[in-house]
Amino acid sequence: MDNSMLERILREAGVPELIDVLVERLAPTDLQSLLLESYRRRVVAVKPSQLLERYERDRFVRPSHLAPLTMADFDRLVWSLLPDAYTPVELSPVCPLGTNAAVATVDQNKVVTTIRNTEVVADATNVLALECASRRRRLLRADPRNRERVRLCTSHRVVRGQAYSNPGALPHFRLLGLCVAGRDEGSFQFETTSLVEQIAFYLRLLREATRLGHPVHGMRVTITDLERGRREQALNAHVLEPLATNYPGVRCELDPDRETGRGYYVGVCFHVYATNLAGIEFELIDGGFTTWTQQLLSNTKERLLISGLGIERFCSQFCATPAGGD
Repeated sequence: MDNSMLERILREAGVPELIDVLVERLAPTDLQSLLLESYRRRVVAVKPSQLLERYERDRFVRPSHLAPLTMADFDRLVWSLLPDAYTPVELSPVCPLGTNAAVATVDQNKVVTTIRNTEVVADATNVLALECASRRRRLLRADPRNRERVRLCTSHRVVRGQAYSNPGALPHFRLLGLCVAGRDEGSFQFETTSLVEQIAFYLRLLREATRLGHPVHGMRVTITDLERGRREQALNAHVLEPLATNYPGVRCELDPDRETGRGYYVGVCFHVYATNLAGIEFELIDGGFTTWTQQLLSNTKERLLISGLGIERFCSQFCATPAGGD
């Protein structure tokens, strides 16, 4: 929130120390009770006509423009192609307060926070990381050196709180998210095998989506070594070359100039691009390694690869009838 706006609110409320009281002097449960009562009283004054007006102008509550059957068909394709090692998970609509800001470089203002000390899921991979950490912790309690991988996948509607300048950006959309968590296996083994596994799944998914009426052309994979080129030889030999061999026609290359994701991802990150019938190339899949499970488990040996695909963006832009730009 803008400081001038905050100062105005405190000044008009006549309680200059209000923020300090709410943040530092009230326990989270007491603040929750206070806010619940505040909104209960506000709701009493809401009239049906006001409710309808709010529904029509609030960008967060309007329904998706994509047909439910289209998303259901895409989800069925996902589950039919998902490797057996991955476990599908149906997430809760909300997650613990701080799920994004506490482990990732995300401002809380970009998240829809609830008054019950939770927040609406803004990125499914953050929540999958929590579930991965929870499952890994159980394994580590039995064996502190356990190397069993936890692989999870979800298709989940997420809500983003920030205002976008791009009119095509959506305040809420369905996101396909994948996570694989495990322990460092040495020789960059966990990293390279996990990358091949996830990227290969996405390439199969995009190719098979053609039979659902979502033709894809010109697929390409780019991988960025975030360790100043230290891993480029291994990435070429153990990730890009096997993918190029198994998926002829897909361009697989290093992208040392990528700027986005630095500071968010560590070690390695990747993109998958494709071109639609209108000849427009889209960045469809973004993924990379993070330190989230290391932070959650206080264990530097833990490894986590996350990735995601915006389902509505893909289905609307890649269809038999060419769509406009995003």
